[in-house]
Amino acid sequence: MSKVAFLYPGQGAQISGMGKDFYENSSLAKDIYDKASEALGLDMRTLCFEENDKLDLTEYTQAALVTTCLAMTRAAKEAGLDADITAGLSLGEYAAIAAAGGMKELDAIRLVRKRGILMQNTVPAGEGAMCAVMAMDAEKIEQVIKDIEGVSVANYNCPGQIVITGWKMAVEKAAEALKEAGAKRTIMLNVSGPFHSPMLIPAGEELLLELGQVEMSPLTVPYITNVGAKKVTDISETKQLLTKQVSSPVCWMQSMEYLIKEGVDTFIEIGPGRTLAGFMKKIDRDVKVINIGTWEDIDKAVSAC
Repeated sequence: MSKVAFLYPGQGAQISGMGKDFYENSSLAKDIYDKASEALGLDMRTLCFEENDKLDLTEYTQAALVTTCLAMTRAAKEAGLDADITAGLSLGEYAAIAAAGGMKELDAIRLVRKRGILMQNTVPAGEGAMCAVMAMDAEKIEQVIKDIEGVSVANYNCPGQIVITGWKMAVEKAAEALKEAGAKRTIMLNVSGPFHSPMLIPAGEELLLELGQVEMSPLTVPYITNVGAKKVTDISETKQLLTKQVSSPVCWMQSMEYLIKEGVDTFIEIGPGRTLAGFMKKIDRDVKVINIGTWEDIDKAVSAC
């Protein structure tokens, strides 16, 4: 019998129109959009379903994407799909925890709304930066940047794609050094802050205060945390891990390698786009990856499982 993991994408996966077909076809999905709108005082339908200039702003993106992922999860579970374990990349970890039973869906959505505001406002615009480094081993990247103050690894996405983060001048200096050291390409990312860098430690401290007001629940299945690619079975660890996650590297590649070693052979990416499926092709081509990003994907996923 297959061992199944639900996977949730991070910021950057959002697209205009995401989830609209779920809203129109599933009363359970519709309910979460409507309740999120009421809880946040935002029109989630306009934010997610129509072209607008807010969807790509961190303070709105995070709530919109997690709401969409959880709406899709409701529809997937209603169709009989379920997970033995969950994982989410960066922001996606909140959807993974909610899907694993660790927090109420609306609490996850409220938290990421606050998280988005904190991440956007902690470092003044233009002072931080992120850069994707292509076709260079993680160990080599770490070696090259270790003596450049103010830059660190943000994301271990997959072999050949690592993201660095930090002060803008330090990241630009590191990008040049990495190209000289043999990186095929370095791509400065269009983001509003130096995510997953120590510069965001104050945001994590503020987030811990918000987490203190949230009631967590025992997990129904484990999830994998981005911090150290560790399996979490005890929900009491989660608040501290989410606090650290904001300013720590996302160990996605290591998380997927751990799940494969644990016997997971079917990965269901829930959310817009196919970013995580793309990463998985470079991590292990032999596992089955299924995408649920449109209403039609539900039937395909049920058939494939």
